[in-house]
Amino acid sequence: MELSQLRIFQAVAEEGSITRAAERLHRVPSNLSTRLRQLEEQLGVELFRRERQRLQLSPAGKVLLDYSARMLALHDEAFAAVQGGEPAGNFVLGSMYSSAAIHLPELLARYHRAYPAVNLQVQTAPSGELLEGLLSGRLDAALVDGPLALAGLDGVPLCEETLVLLTEADHPPVHSARDVAGRAVFTFRQGCSYRMRLEAWYAHDRAAMGRVMEIESYPSMLACVIAGAGVALMATSMLESLPGRERVTVHPLQSPFDQTTTWLMWRKGMCGANLSAWIAVQEAVKGQVSDDAEVALRA
Repeated sequence: MELSQLRIFQAVAEEGSITRAAERLHRVPSNLSTRLRQLEEQLGVELFRRERQRLQLSPAGKVLLDYSARMLALHDEAFAAVQGGEPAGNFVLGSMYSSAAIHLPELLARYHRAYPAVNLQVQTAPSGELLEGLLSGRLDAALVDGPLALAGLDGVPLCEETLVLLTEADHPPVHSARDVAGRAVFTFRQGCSYRMRLEAWYAHDRAAMGRVMEIESYPSMLACVIAGAGVALMATSMLESLPGRERVTVHPLQSPFDQTTTWLMWRKGMCGANLSAWIAVQEAVKGQVSDDAEVALRA
């Protein structure tokens, strides 16, 4: 069993398709099919099953995926260690959509400049899917909505976020979820931590949510609210970056639904050179933001 085979297996498992995995690895599909067949013959098991035009992991494949993630991570860590502990190799970072749009650009730019030998890949998804990716070993670290509660994970806070409810411009003040009961709600798919907070807000006020409309884009979400089609929950940092924000009414939420912390999380014991470097860059950026805010206050 070779590491190159495991990388192919991991790519196919994550993409659910040999064709898409081949594009990701810059190889021809026939090469991947041959290497996978050789791996299955060596192990004496079937690793994939085809269901609904997509390759699904078999029970044996699910077991191997966990081990392959750990072995590949250990390989990259060892590669960096023998080079003097310098960050190098692959580093896969997960992020919520809002964090990727608002907080990642500066962090990515600094990290790339400081550590060009690292092949940094960013994958965006709801918090629930990102946590699953951490636990399975698919992700090396992830920016997710806190607090830190899952066993087996460690982390450091990135920033505090204020959450607000958005309605069309002429909507009257919203004092509780009862004021928007039954209205359509625009949010991300299941697994989104902000969606779970919104559902908890409705439940706390014993109000019925209207139809949930899943949208994978904040600009589209805002556009629907502007049109009067429903309401949405959004972090103020995200809202402030969007054109058209002046065309909605922003309603504050009551505690504890109005505040959340974005965390950088990783599996305990898996903080290698690449992740340590990222944490250092993150802390440096946080320090600069704090200094800039203090200067602005003094001015």
